[in-house]
Amino acid sequence: MRLPSLNPLLLISTLATAVLPAAAENVLRSTSLAACQENSGFTASLFDVVFTPDNLTATINMIATSSIEGYVVFDITILAYGYQVIKTVVNPCNSNLPGLCPMTSGKMNNPFNLPVSEDAIRSIPGIAYTFPDLDATVRVYINRTIEGVPTAESIACLEANVSNGKTVDLLGLKWATFCVIALALLSSAIVSGLGFSNAASHIAVNTLSLLSYFQAQAMLGLCAVPLPPVAAAWTQDFQWTMGIIRVGFIQTILTWYQRATGGTATNIFDTLHYVSVQIEKVKRSVPAIAPAVDVVERSASTVGKHANNIVKRSYQTTSFGSYIVYGIQRVSFRAHIETSNLFLTGITFFYILAIFIALAVSVCKGLCELAAKAGMIKGDAFADFRLGWLTTLKGILFRLALVCFPPITVLCLWEFTQIDSPGAVVLAVFFFFGLLATLSWAAYKVIRLARRSLVLHKNPAYILFSDPSTLNKWGFLYVQFRASAYYFVVPMIIYTLIKGMFIALAQRAGTVQAVALIIIEAGALIMVSVLRPYMDKSTNSLNIAICAINFVNAIFLFVFTDVFGLPGLVIGVIGVVLWIANAAFALILLLMIIITTGIIVFHNNPDTRYQFMNDDRTSFMKSNNNITTSSQLDALAATARGAGKESTYDLDDDDSARSSPANLSAPVRPGTAGSGRISPNRYSLKSVRDSARNSVRSSVYGAPVHNLHSQASGSLRAPSPFAQGANASGSDRSLNVQPQMEQKTQTTR
Repeated sequence: MRLPSLNPLLLISTLATAVLPAAAENVLRSTSLAACQENSGFTASLFDVVFTPDNLTATINMIATSSIEGYVVFDITILAYGYQVIKTVVNPCNSNLPGLCPMTSGKMNNPFNLPVSEDAIRSIPGIAYTFPDLDATVRVYINRTIEGVPTAESIACLEANVSNGKTVDLLGLKWATFCVIALALLSSAIVSGLGFSNAASHIAVNTLSLLSYFQAQAMLGLCAVPLPPVAAAWTQDFQWTMGIIRVGFIQTILTWYQRATGGTATNIFDTLHYVSVQIEKVKRSVPAIAPAVDVVERSASTVGKHANNIVKRSYQTTSFGSYIVYGIQRVSFRAHIETSNLFLTGITFFYILAIFIALAVSVCKGLCELAAKAGMIKGDAFADFRLGWLTTLKGILFRLALVCFPPITVLCLWEFTQIDSPGAVVLAVFFFFGLLATLSWAAYKVIRLARRSLVLHKNPAYILFSDPSTLNKWGFLYVQFRASAYYFVVPMIIYTLIKGMFIALAQRAGTVQAVALIIIEAGALIMVSVLRPYMDKSTNSLNIAICAINFVNAIFLFVFTDVFGLPGLVIGVIGVVLWIANAAFALILLLMIIITTGIIVFHNNPDTRYQFMNDDRTSFMKSNNNITTSSQLDALAATARGAGKESTYDLDDDDSARSSPANLSAPVRPGTAGSGRISPNRYSLKSVRDSARNSVRSSVYGAPVHNLHSQASGSLRAPSPFAQGANASGSDRSLNVQPQMEQKTQTTR
């Protein structure tokens, strides 16, 4: 039987079956049975039903306790996405069901097969076998009969969630998203090493924005709000961004560590053969897990009134012995990771990633040196990396700390509520406060340098971008923003911290989490839309779109709390919309990253694809060493920017910045406010303009003309003049450029 109300989902199911692997046969399965009324006379701690329509059989394996005696009838209702699909009454005496006509009190633990008629099979919609993460429920009321006549007295209520084995929680999708992000970041590093810093920064910023969106999806699944099956499965695809990755031998090591440090490991997966685990779902018109929730609420009262929003590590159990998981525990269970190992799993992969990056950078340094000695690459190739690889490594590790701050915040704060073991708590304190202090100190250093640059040079970009050491070490905090928005990393850290606190510490209060996320995401959207802090228009548009979709997801999460009492069909459809909308948005972002990265990698000069920033950062960056200086005008431009000077001072230090040659070389102009100095950049630009005029004047009278756009990027920037040997300093050479050009002009005349 196909219902008209389900027809709009047919297109979605067709799309889903096109991208999901096909099963060998159609199957419907339920692995948990919940009581849906108080004082239910029939309970089950284990319930496993597999229905295969091809052989007209349902295999049932359950461990149940019944206090019902006498003749009964089963009032069966099948719900799909909250909509009533089938409603029928079954008399066990007419169906020849053994042990149920009449029912007797006692325990039932014998598996048996139940035949299913062809008429019943034909009444099941075909979409039930094809749509991924089916949100279907079978609810059975056991009603007493008097002299064979059914009554309205319900003596038991049972509810089972049904799955068809199809899901959007795919291992291939996880690997695909990981590979795209990893290859994009690797391409950014290579392009940067080749000297195309503008293109490299765009790749890195867009890729990290995509990664932050994936982390937001994962954090949505960590909330304690009951999610529709398709929404829970979709968010599970991105839990790898939170370090929630299962590796068998690592789990064994973590269990050993926990026990060795005084903890007790959970073993929920060892009990699945005799105890069911219920994954909390959105409540429908009749609360399916009300008794279980009541038990959870009663057990939490022992924690204390000052910690009523914090739950302990042990799984919550229902009155009939089944486990119930939600929020972070739900994610852990779906990932097949014991809850007691979840925190250690996250920080272990953070540590492994840091070690891998350090080894990879060291190996790249060695390979570059060997290739240069063997003549496989030019002697000046990757010169900046080969000379300052340790500073580059520090900058990469700082960026890793910023990227991993969201998962570390959530997992460490959650560990404070779980106390898996004293050793785990010590690690949580070390990682959380250490990482927070590191990022706070780095943000303080960047703000101090930017303010010093404003005082000395009237431009925050001068110190932040002129010194390669400062840029490589601290650039992870500000390179994605325009120079005047150098401070925006502070709101980002605060945003991540507050969001992580609500997710980790409010696991009991799903509604509170949903409301808090709406406020937090709305604030982030307004801030990014108004300030537009990112480097250019396209990057701002990308991040505004990400903030907008995060805000919409927060609204959907609030709808899933069912505080408005919406019909079940509405909530089910919203769950599907969340999946479709985010899948489409993620696909667009992935394609954008893949296409732009591919174009840049195979482009002769990738910097020409992007306009230079309006904050003049490119005027202060060190010039590309791979481009040969071909004229005195190029030397003048490079010297005016200071790119040819070897930095013998540290701009990272206030005293060095105050006494640096660049700052002392600027003549004092009377009446100048602030520092009493005028920015060297003004004289640099004036010198470049004067030199350009002299070049034009020389070309009019027949003198050789140097092409101002000799670089492929078309800018007036030039590399350091020191690539061509000379004993004279760059400053002396460049200072004599203008008199020589004037002398040539007079000779021509």
